[in-house]
Amino acid sequence: MADERVHPHNSPSHHQHEDEEEEVSTPRPSPPSPEKPIAQPPQSPAATYVIQIPKDQIYRVPPPENADRFKCLSRPKPSRTCCACRFFCFTLLTLILLLGIAAGIFYLVVRPESPHYNINSISISPLNLSSSSPISPQFNISVTANNPNDHIGIYYEKDSSVQAFYNDVILCDGVLPQFYQPTNNVTEFNVDLKGSGVQLTSSLLNQLVADEKSETVPLKVKLRAPVKIKVGSVKTWTIKVKVNCDLTVDKLTSQSKIVSKDCGYAVDVW
Repeated sequence: MADERVHPHNSPSHHQHEDEEEEVSTPRPSPPSPEKPIAQPPQSPAATYVIQIPKDQIYRVPPPENADRFKCLSRPKPSRTCCACRFFCFTLLTLILLLGIAAGIFYLVVRPESPHYNINSISISPLNLSSSSPISPQFNISVTANNPNDHIGIYYEKDSSVQAFYNDVILCDGVLPQFYQPTNNVTEFNVDLKGSGVQLTSSLLNQLVADEKSETVPLKVKLRAPVKIKVGSVKTWTIKVKVNCDLTVDKLTSQSKIVSKDCGYAVDVW
């Protein structure tokens, strides 16, 4: 009796013993078959970054293999206006080139030379310079026109003019005769200039009298001649010839002589 020990019903050892029996009696689930691997939960990335960029700083760049195609497609197509401008410029350049070639051939074949003009003499009707009343000058000028060209003739047309000046005051004027000047020709013609009621100031009149006493009266003669050039059977448009001569005469009489002269000329093609 003394060896028997009584354990309480609710002692911890008793409960522990029952739990061990339950663990032994409870069947454990069998491990999964190796043919079906166990799905593992996705692993979260180590770190995540969020970068914000303004829209106006985002550039879309095509991949290298499509860069050429992108460049070709993004190239602006030429408009009809642009094509018309290119065609016009090409046509204009072609015409200029052809005209340049034609002008070069013309120059090599014709070898044009400028005509020469000269005032040979001048005759002046006597003037009354003793009073301040208006004067009526009358000049007769001898002009020589030299055409040195072998293949070019010159037509002198109407609407020409010749004017004589003293200190920028027109004394008298006239016109050239109309005529045709053939190749390699020298033509001399006279031009009558008439003035009426020319009023000179007292200072200008006194200066003219003093110049005549010193036998150095400066005059200026301006000649304007519309002409047409003839090459073979072809006649050009009207070209204006301008001749300016600075003369100095010894006196204002019919026996006046040219002391000095300086003539220059220019041509207005259009």
